[in-house]
Amino acid sequence: MRKIFVLALVAISFASCQNATKTNETAGTATESAAVAGANTDAAVPVGDAAVMDFEKGNYDFGKITQGEKVSYSYKFKNSGKSPLIILNATATCGCTVPEVPKEPIKPGEEGEIKVVFNSTGKSGMQDKVITVTSNAQPHIASLHLTGEVKEQSN
Repeated sequence: MRKIFVLALVAISFASCQNATKTNETAGTATESAAVAGANTDAAVPVGDAAVMDFEKGNYDFGKITQGEKVSYSYKFKNSGKSPLIILNATATCGCTVPEVPKEPIKPGEEGEIKVVFNSTGKSGMQDKVITVTSNAQPHIASLHLTGEVKEQSN
């Protein structure tokens, strides 16, 4: 009976250590995210006071182009939140689409733009390139679409 009690005590201690580790890892990740975003790590920004990225247009249809042409477009947005907006990253679904983001924080009420260049070389047919923008805004991830049709070159 004494062995069962000791084993149960060891199992409970081990389980509580695992939960404490997970809690600390989660807290560390949140703290690191806040530090990356330039926020004060002592007090997180309340959701109501966070930056908000409002895009004029989240989908741009470039129409029909010939294979090999490049399409450039700027997605304009406004920070309608109460905190500075910091864009951490912008990635596209393939290497043919290259986004360029502002390096400086966008203050509340100010506007910015994400410039995107799509190179249609080697592409044909309908295209839908998704640009994923990660920031300190609410929500943290925004998806933009660059769509259109690429016609094969006539020789």
